[in-house]
Amino acid sequence: MSANPASAAPEAEQPTGSGPGSRIPRVPFWAQIVAGLVLGVLLGWLARSQDLGWLVTTLDEIGSLFVQLLKLAVAPLVFFAILVSITNLRQVNNAARLATRTLLWFMITSLIAVAIGLAIGLITNPGSGTGLTPKDGALSETKGSWIDFLTGIVPDNVITPFTELNVLQIVFMAAVAGIAALKLGDRAKPILTLSQSILELLQKALWWVIRLAPIGTVGLIGYAIADYGWDLIGKYATFTADVYIGCALVMFGVYPLLLATVAKVSPLQFFKGAWPAIQLAFVSRSSVGTMPVTQKVTERLGVPKEYASFAVPFGATTKMDGCAAIYPALAAIFIAQIFDVQLGIGDYLLIAFVSVIGSAATAGLTGATVMLTLTLSTLGLPLEGVGLLMAIDPILDMMRTATNVAGQALVPVIVAAREKILDHDAYNSASASPIDSFGDTDRDEVRDAEPQSAVPVTA
Repeated sequence: MSANPASAAPEAEQPTGSGPGSRIPRVPFWAQIVAGLVLGVLLGWLARSQDLGWLVTTLDEIGSLFVQLLKLAVAPLVFFAILVSITNLRQVNNAARLATRTLLWFMITSLIAVAIGLAIGLITNPGSGTGLTPKDGALSETKGSWIDFLTGIVPDNVITPFTELNVLQIVFMAAVAGIAALKLGDRAKPILTLSQSILELLQKALWWVIRLAPIGTVGLIGYAIADYGWDLIGKYATFTADVYIGCALVMFGVYPLLLATVAKVSPLQFFKGAWPAIQLAFVSRSSVGTMPVTQKVTERLGVPKEYASFAVPFGATTKMDGCAAIYPALAAIFIAQIFDVQLGIGDYLLIAFVSVIGSAATAGLTGATVMLTLTLSTLGLPLEGVGLLMAIDPILDMMRTATNVAGQALVPVIVAAREKILDHDAYNSASASPIDSFGDTDRDEVRDAEPQSAVPVTA
């Protein structure tokens, strides 16, 4: 999608041509991503067809390094984003009402998503005719259970959650700190100022990582093709198609319907404004890594900054329609069919319950293994089934994460529209400007002057 004249104006000021002092025109970020995808597929195919071990290793290292850079910022970013977002609610009228409505819509959309996942799985029977058997599975090293989930919320100390990247425990500590800061009032102002500065520092550093996404795409896609190959993917063709179709139905069917009927705004305009975050999520496979972009596009869609700074970080760690609703529903049916286990109505209700309540276990990072093991253990299905799906997880995770992030931007728009705090002028003028323009220092003043920062917050 192309940027509108307003968003393209800063770039138009740059000289072009071949004369002295001219600059090479910047390649749009979406074009960089597409180029990375194409190059990754070609290099992956070449590495596999020619058995080039060094190329496979190189692609793996490039992709892994990109993901590792994203993970490096996750722990402090989540902590300070949640802390600052909670304290920002003091600037919003009816903060408790907004928080409750946000959580409610998280649950509603998750229920719809899991219902679609179950329906597709029951219609297509993804585990039938694959040629896979229980012996093809391997016991997952990462496990999740309700006991671990409930007792794991409270950490033993303040260091381990950051070193072991336990996002749920980090969210808990940040929420406690944020609520305590609200109670302290002005006495907590120095801490809040420091936290805001650290958050801005982390976000700026993360922008630099995001700019590397096209290179990371080459490694991630290339290694997936080189390591797994089309033959292995063929065995999971139905399941893979189910995940992509399910996510597409939610993202391009359910979400537009909710926007048109509940929020009463243009669905096309939503995707136009939110597209930079969705495309980055598809590549990075990290909701938390995409969070700064998601927050910016949400504000650009007319959601008040004070509310968006709460809803988006909260959603990035708990709102997972792709990873925690569609995927575990389909995966449970797939694994049950492989292991010849019959599921009943009660089991399907349990899947829906786990999807709504346990979605925080996905942590907003790449992969949904914890959520899947939580679902399987609740149903009593063999955890070896997780090993059956690990081979194609990166391919599935791209679409899952894109759906997650679309939902994380959707809910604040719906709630803001319902509460009559959405800036409709900003929403209707939102553009799909290049993602890399968000992080440019020389555009900070332009971005700060955008209408959404001055949206009146009313009861």
